[in-house]
Amino acid sequence: MTTDLLPALTAHVTAAAHASPRTCHCTTTTLAVREDATVVRHADTVAKAHAPDADPTELTLRLTVATRLPGILLPPFTPAPTELHGRLVTHWPYGTPVDPDDPDAAPWEAAATLLARLHRAPAPTAVPPMRGPAKAARAIALIRATAPRHPATAPVLHAWAALPPWARGEAPMPDTTTLCHGDLHLGQLIRHPAHDGPWLLIDVDDLGTGVPAWDLARPAAWYACGLLAPDEWHRFLTAYRAAGGPAVPSNGDPWTVLDVPARALTAQTAARAVTKAVAAGRPLDEVERSLVDACARMGSVGPAFPTG
Repeated sequence: MTTDLLPALTAHVTAAAHASPRTCHCTTTTLAVREDATVVRHADTVAKAHAPDADPTELTLRLTVATRLPGILLPPFTPAPTELHGRLVTHWPYGTPVDPDDPDAAPWEAAATLLARLHRAPAPTAVPPMRGPAKAARAIALIRATAPRHPATAPVLHAWAALPPWARGEAPMPDTTTLCHGDLHLGQLIRHPAHDGPWLLIDVDDLGTGVPAWDLARPAAWYACGLLAPDEWHRFLTAYRAAGGPAVPSNGDPWTVLDVPARALTAQTAARAVTKAVAAGRPLDEVERSLVDACARMGSVGPAFPTG
């Protein structure tokens, strides 16, 4: 991120939030500063500077989907990005995110229902492929580049190599018609209007057509690794099936379709964990070790994760 992007984005979102910024007494809050996104809120308007390599045509198509599926995805204020300091910028209404300090209130049923509705919705416009496998591949490339001799790297790479080419982003996905979010986790939900509105999905950067099981794979992997309680996983899965979600069979063993995406998300998450630990010069914590241990188990014959 260039040093002048954040102040420029702050001025940009202030102007977008008010017809006359000179009369404004609101505070501006920086919500995220990452290599792939900088997000700033002013009043009830949020401005997001997307990744430096974001494609304007593809992003516009994804924004169009959000505009045309307002009960599922949070619609942007305008269906086209603007440019600021060489970055594509979009504007969104502010909503209340999931409270990370109140895990008992996590909206697993709402997340599952929204996913099912998204997966059942015909794509309202042509969209690129869902970017989940491509993002996972970037995480693997980064661990290879930054932590090649870390003891946790070998099991992560071994688990990754055992995946089919489509899950590694090396071949087309077997499903090219189902609309997918591409990066589902609880941070991708907000209430809008703030506090008392319905839950909606946010962040369309990875949205596209592809394998819908990918959207269930992160909570599935957390459950399989012992990071998500069985009750929460079953609440999520039951709600998805009740809403007619097509990613898994309506009854019976869901792991026949979840195993490969869950393996891919586990390898991706473990790779990110190792990369961050190496960058910070610290050992892996308990959660990070559990992810690497799961990758090591994937080398065994048969499904890596429990069935049922």
